[in-house]
Amino acid sequence: MPPVITVEHLTKRYGNTVAVEDISFTVEEGEIFGVIGPNGAGKTTTVECVQGMRRADGGSMRVLGLDPMTQANALRRRIGSQFQQSALPDRLRVAEALGLFASFTPHPIAPDTLIEQWGLTERRNAAFGDLSGGQRQRLFIALAFINDPEVVILDELTQGLDPQARRATWDLVREIRARGKTVVLVTHFMDEAEELCDRVAVIDRGRVVGLDTPQ
Repeated sequence: MPPVITVEHLTKRYGNTVAVEDISFTVEEGEIFGVIGPNGAGKTTTVECVQGMRRADGGSMRVLGLDPMTQANALRRRIGSQFQQSALPDRLRVAEALGLFASFTPHPIAPDTLIEQWGLTERRNAAFGDLSGGQRQRLFIALAFINDPEVVILDELTQGLDPQARRATWDLVREIRARGKTVVLVTHFMDEAEELCDRVAVIDRGRVVGLDTPQ
């Protein structure tokens, strides 16, 4: 079976700054694949190129058999994303947010189903501004699932959470994989990668400096 994601010699520049230089890796179906490294290493730029959100300056990519640079719209119907800087209007309620996102996809999972699956039933009418950090992450994961994606990309999912909320969120990541999804987890926390990932690509200064199991 071919890899779900193949990245070969990916390069991305911003003016004279090289953000990503000659990055290559594959992600297999059903695994939790970590992209780890310090802040500013090029992790987010890499996964944004993989999703077709940024145009690469060099190299090639295939995600679910699609080219993110030329087939981005088709690809986005098959992947789900939680972004590093995710935010919603404070007054938007949980059920309203899911209903809004459902309206953007042709075959959404029912919002009520996601509210129940991700433990938000008691908060369905709560405003985003009133949610705890852990509840917001549950909502972001639910939103990433609205189109029933085959691949889920999570960027710095636990940044800013307290230790208890972080560990609860780790359980959510395991649950995503248990539902048959492939997960790409971007993080700068070594313990998180060790706890969750089957394999990791270590990125530093725009290059892959290690690619193997966490051990």
